[in-house]
Amino acid sequence: MIALPSSAEVIAAQDAALASPPVPVEATDVQGWVAVNHFHNRSLWAQEDLARRTQAPDAEIVANKRAIDRHNQARNDAIERIDEFLLSALGLVDSATLASALPRSTVPPGARLNSETAGSMLDRISILGLKIAAMREQTQRQDVDDAHRQACAERLERLKQQRSDLGRCYDELLADARAGRAYFKVYRQFKMYNDPRLNPALVAESK
Repeated sequence: MIALPSSAEVIAAQDAALASPPVPVEATDVQGWVAVNHFHNRSLWAQEDLARRTQAPDAEIVANKRAIDRHNQARNDAIERIDEFLLSALGLVDSATLASALPRSTVPPGARLNSETAGSMLDRISILGLKIAAMREQTQRQDVDDAHRQACAERLERLKQQRSDLGRCYDELLADARAGRAYFKVYRQFKMYNDPRLNPALVAESK
C-alpha cells in the first residue's frame, strides 16, 4: 500500500518551513509538490502585503502585482500536480490520461464525487498555516494594547481549529477514496489572464 501524506505530516512540514526564509523547491513526488504549493503561497502572501502599500512608487506596485500573477499561476499548477500524484497512488485515474486536460477517472461504482479536490484542501491548509503564523505574531506585539493582543489570540484559536477541522476532512477523504467510497478529480484551472492567447487585453496588445 502506497503511503499518502497525512494532514499531520503536511502541517508539520509546512510549519517547519515557516521557520526559515522561503526558498524555491524542486518537486519529484507529492510531498515535493505540497512544498512547492506552500512556497508559492508564502510568496503570494508577501507580495499581497507589499501591493497594498500606499506610499510606494507605482512601478513597485506594478511589479508586486505581476509577481502575484506568477505565484498564483504556479500555486494552482502545484495543486493540479498534487491531485495527479494522489489520484495515481489511489488508482483512481487512468495513468495514460493523467497529463491531459480531462484525465479519465477509474472509480468503482457507487463512489461519491467530492466537490473539492485533495490538492485544493492542502492548498487551504497551507494558507491557514500562514494565517496562523501571522496572527500569532500579532499576539506577541509590544506596540499595541492588550485588547488588540486578546482579539488576535481569540482569532488565532479559531484559525487553529479551522485548520484542524480541514485536516480531518482531508484525511477522511483519502481514507474514503482508498476504500472506494469517494473520489475526486483533477480540475484544471485554465487561468486565462496569464495566457496571451486567451486574455482579451493581451490579445489586443499583440495586434
